[in-house]
Amino acid sequence: MIAPTQRTVLLLAAGAPIALVIAAIYPSAWAIGVAWSAVVLLMAFADFLMAATKRDFEADEPFFAEVGRECAIETRLTLGGGFAQKVEAFVETDDRLHEKGRTIFSLNIADNEGEKSSIFTGAAKLVPNRRGPGEVRRIGVRWAGPMGLIWRQYIQKSDHMVRVTPDVAQVRSPNVQLFLRDALYGIVARKFRGEGTEFDALADYQPGMDRRNIDWKGSARHTRLLAKEYDTERNNQIVFAIDTGSTMCEPIGGLPRIDRAVSAALLTGYAALKSGDRVSMMAFADRPQSFSPFVTGTNQFHRLQSEAGLMDYSAKESNYTLALSTLSARLQRRSLIIIFTDFTDTTSAEMMLESVGRLVDKHLVLFLLIADDELANIAEQRPSSIDALAESVTADALISEKQFVVTKLQRMGVDVIEAPREDIGTHLLNAYLRIKRRGAL
Repeated sequence: MIAPTQRTVLLLAAGAPIALVIAAIYPSAWAIGVAWSAVVLLMAFADFLMAATKRDFEADEPFFAEVGRECAIETRLTLGGGFAQKVEAFVETDDRLHEKGRTIFSLNIADNEGEKSSIFTGAAKLVPNRRGPGEVRRIGVRWAGPMGLIWRQYIQKSDHMVRVTPDVAQVRSPNVQLFLRDALYGIVARKFRGEGTEFDALADYQPGMDRRNIDWKGSARHTRLLAKEYDTERNNQIVFAIDTGSTMCEPIGGLPRIDRAVSAALLTGYAALKSGDRVSMMAFADRPQSFSPFVTGTNQFHRLQSEAGLMDYSAKESNYTLALSTLSARLQRRSLIIIFTDFTDTTSAEMMLESVGRLVDKHLVLFLLIADDELANIAEQRPSSIDALAESVTADALISEKQFVVTKLQRMGVDVIEAPREDIGTHLLNAYLRIKRRGAL
């Protein structure tokens, strides 16, 4: 397949005014305009004959990608039998894999096998913005002839499906792996002085131990200072309740809030599995959508990933009463319930507070909220017009209402974490470890 380049179109267009001027001055020379176009077309045909031909084309398409993380489609084009310049490729996808649906990139020469053929390689950089199946529809390449007047192009249909999964890059991070390996609560049962609530044994007091753990009666009996050692509790139940309603599907920093919540839940879920706790995930919007069985052990982490990948986006308003009452009915023992949500109006927040109040009586509840930097910037900016002033006042009112609800939750005994979108995983992990150290479960 061939197509004219922009240079060819401009040359043909330039011939029209030239032909009009010549025809106005010398009417008998009107044929010069036609000759101009014919010369341009002959040059384009000659450029086509001198252009290289396709010998082989390959595209390496990934089967999996993580939401918000860059993935690449590698291409390899082999040309021979002529000249080629400005070698380009394009990839057409659905809007799940690329916001604009089409990306164009250059191919650079990787190998030149004498005069017979040349190999060009390049990669399309895609950043998926939603979980689920993404489709690669078409992949094409094109190259210009030596005069740059025509494109020779080759397009192939793909119909390749890329499964966009939750982002677990933080779990794979060497820093997190090192931290979890040396954390207080590893897979191997170990004793920790001054930690936990279950008494294990007496040991000689060492500098740095908590003085509240000194056993004064035992010390007097053995005539040396002794301290109590406690073992860390295991087999606790952790439930990640993720709101998939309309508010959580709104993007923040280019990604829906739900995807950022899922990544934070998987990071803390991995740490919980590593510490011997049992983990489950729940999704809810206008009604409960899913509730996974409790799993334990890091070898079951893939089940949490699969469950998180199936959480769908919903355009409906969240029903906290139905979701939290269903969750409470399913839990037979005290659990740590981590709720990922956001609220924009006080009416839905009041209904949520009633449901949370019933949970707090039996369970430990933790709320995770993503700080809205855009809303804060609007509220803090100096207005330059009446419209900007109205936006600033509205944003400040929304922030105040949200803070009012957060204060009510804290008075009910609920831990509330509001962190920037980049750090919610770290904040949640630290909160989970603090709860473990306190032995609150």
